[in-house]
Amino acid sequence: MSSKRFSELKNLTKEELDTKLRELEKELFQAKMKRASGQLENWSSIWSMRKDLARMKMLEMQKTNATKL
Repeated sequence: MSSKRFSELKNLTKEELDTKLRELEKELFQAKMKRASGQLENWSSIWSMRKDLARMKMLEMQKTNATKL
C-alpha cells in the first residue's frame, strides 16, 4: 500500500473504512482458496493483502479510540 493510498484511507469515515475492511477480508479469503487449489499465480498478493488488512484495522482502532476521548 502506498503512502498516498494510506493517507486516503485516513480520510474515510469509520463506516466507509469498515466496508473496505470487509471487502479486503473477502478478497483475502478468496486468494487463500485459490492458493489451496493451485490457481493462484502471485503468492505475494496474499502477503500484501494481510499487511493492508492490518493497516486498516489499525486505522479503525485509532478512529474508535479517538471517539472515546
